[in-house]
Amino acid sequence: MSTAREINAITLVVVDMAASVRFYERLGFTTVFGGPATEFTSLSIGDNFVNLQHTGEAPGTGWGRVIFHVESPDDIHATATNHGYPAETEPADAPWGERYFHILDPDGHELSFARRLN
Repeated sequence: MSTAREINAITLVVVDMAASVRFYERLGFTTVFGGPATEFTSLSIGDNFVNLQHTGEAPGTGWGRVIFHVESPDDIHATATNHGYPAETEPADAPWGERYFHILDPDGHELSFARRLN
C-alpha cells in the first residue's frame, strides 16, 4: 500500500475563469492545461498545481486556506498589489518560522504565500 507524501494539486470552484486565470498567472503560476475560455484549467507553481473548475455558481465560504511555499513572498505580494489585487495582510515573519502574506483570489479563496525562515 502506498502512503501519500504530498498534496500535488487543489481544485477550486471559480465563477469567472478568465479573471481567475489572469490572477494566478500574474502571481507567477503557469497555465499547463485549459485557459481563460475553458471550463477547467490547471496551473503550476513549482511542483504544485491549482486546478480551476468553472461551475457557474459561487463557491462557498469558510473552507480554509491554501498555502504555497515560494522563494519570495515579498516579491509575489509586490506583484499582486502592482496588478491591483489587494492583499489581506502585509508580508511578515511568523512565530512558527515562516515569512508569509494572505490574499484572496477573485472568487474569495484564501491563499497564503510563504517561505520557511530556517
